[in-house]
Amino acid sequence: MSTSDNNNKDHKNNGTNKPSKLENIKKSHKELVDRRGEEARIVRKIVSIVLILLTIFIVVGGISGYLYIRSALEPVDSKDDSKIEINIPLGSSTSQIASILEDNGIINNSMIYRFYIKFNNAAEFQAGDYTLSPSMTLGEITEKLQTGTVMKEAVLRVTVPEGKTIEEIAAIYEENANVDKKEFMEKVNDRTYIEQLIQAYPSILSDEILEEGIRAPLEGYLFAATYQFYKENPSVETIVEEMLKKTEEVVTPYLEQINEKDWTVHEALTMASLVENEARSEEDRKIIAGVFYNRLEDNMMLQTDPTVIYALGEDIDRVYNKHLETDSPYNTYQNVGLPIGPISNFAENSITSVLEPEETDYMYFIADDDDGEIYYAKTYDQHEALVAKYLRDRD
Repeated sequence: MSTSDNNNKDHKNNGTNKPSKLENIKKSHKELVDRRGEEARIVRKIVSIVLILLTIFIVVGGISGYLYIRSALEPVDSKDDSKIEINIPLGSSTSQIASILEDNGIINNSMIYRFYIKFNNAAEFQAGDYTLSPSMTLGEITEKLQTGTVMKEAVLRVTVPEGKTIEEIAAIYEENANVDKKEFMEKVNDRTYIEQLIQAYPSILSDEILEEGIRAPLEGYLFAATYQFYKENPSVETIVEEMLKKTEEVVTPYLEQINEKDWTVHEALTMASLVENEARSEEDRKIIAGVFYNRLEDNMMLQTDPTVIYALGEDIDRVYNKHLETDSPYNTYQNVGLPIGPISNFAENSITSVLEPEETDYMYFIADDDDGEIYYAKTYDQHEALVAKYLRDRD
């Protein structure tokens, strides 16, 4: 065989064994497709696992929630017919009633019971003494509370007017409920007792009432109302706690508004006590609240006379210039901003006036010495003119 023939044969073999460029491209494409297919399968597996887990979570959560609610709606113990005596005080809210029932083992869950009451439009629960059982259904309990016997007639009725200090309230109970005023004041100034009350009424009471300089921790927190008692000689604790329950009942609907103003309950009640002592009508209270806001925004002193009277700690008919110099955290002629705490209790329209004040440009106001008529001014010069016209000399 010639050399030429061998070369031709080698050439043919090389052409047969070496992959062409097109074949390489096809091979790479196939590998890419295979790799992407494998990745897609992995992704589908992951998604499937996640969906399965999510479905299991939802199902388990739904079943757990269903079982929780069903359990709360069932009797505490259908086999337990033991009799439990409970008392629903007058003026109790549905929330308080639910808590009493749960605390006494009559229902499983106070929150679920409140929803049950709302869903069934149950209302007009009767205050009184009841004999209930853990075996009773929510429907039976609700019916019992709606048709129960109202508590017996009150032995004592004591009316506490608006704008009263805690010392004046103590005197009212001494006169009308045979309660020793000194004992009353000692109890409401007992730090240990006050700390217990803060724990019991956290929505309205806070450590602010124990700040240094506060004259009486519960000043302003004993709401003005008529209170009924079913014992001839109610204890100071009974009186105080009945009054705090009333304050809680009145203030609670306004907690969201108070929070929106970025105020504490203590600050809101302090402002309400000032408005209470400065005006008689709701119209004037709203305007005066607006004046106070204007002065606070301008970093001006509130300069309200009732705070001076409270700072003095004595009942005076008229505030003179010498009184304005009284050194006290309550004196708004000496301190910028609100006083350290309330100076009296208040009517509900005083708190609404504080939360919904009349917006005006007034910066000043005075009350006529003769008839109590209130006059407003936008400027200091206008204010001075009103002072000269309607107020007697303060010296």
